Amino acid sequence: MGADVHGPDQEFLALERELAVFLRRARASSGEMARAVHPELEAAAYGLFVRLEEGGPQRATELAAYFGVGKATMSRQLRALEDLGLVAREPDPADGRASLVRLTEEGLARFRRVRDARRAQYVTKLADWDRKEIAELARLLHQLNARADMQEPGAQLRP
Repeated sequence: MGADVHGPDQEFLALERELAVFLRRARASSGEMARAVHPELEAAAYGLFVRLEEGGPQRATELAAYFGVGKATMSRQLRALEDLGLVAREPDPADGRASLVRLTEEGLARFRRVRDARRAQYVTKLADWDRKEIAELARLLHQLNARADMQEPGAQLRP
């Protein structure tokens, strides 16, 4: 028999349902945004732009750990961005054997143009929302993300 939608976990079931819809739309949007930066980019590239713009130059191993992907996957993604002139590698001043990945001026300009266009879409879509509601949504999403970051690495969902 199905779950009782009126039971004690109804709020969590509603949250799960809404997050599933939100995540589906976010994945589609990331793909669109990445292709707006450059038509040859995969959806995952947009997240790399966000991380590099916010955090500055970083080692590929740090990026791989942050996104939860293997070094080979990250290396392939970065190589594609490097080939397009959107990221560059530079020696890590803390360790000459390592390199840091950074956005190029072209990569940063393209990313910011797309990000600003996305922000304008949010402003239009949420024009009838009170600014306090928008701030509260941002605060709650930040809180959810912070709790997820505190989880142990490699934590598995259990049935």
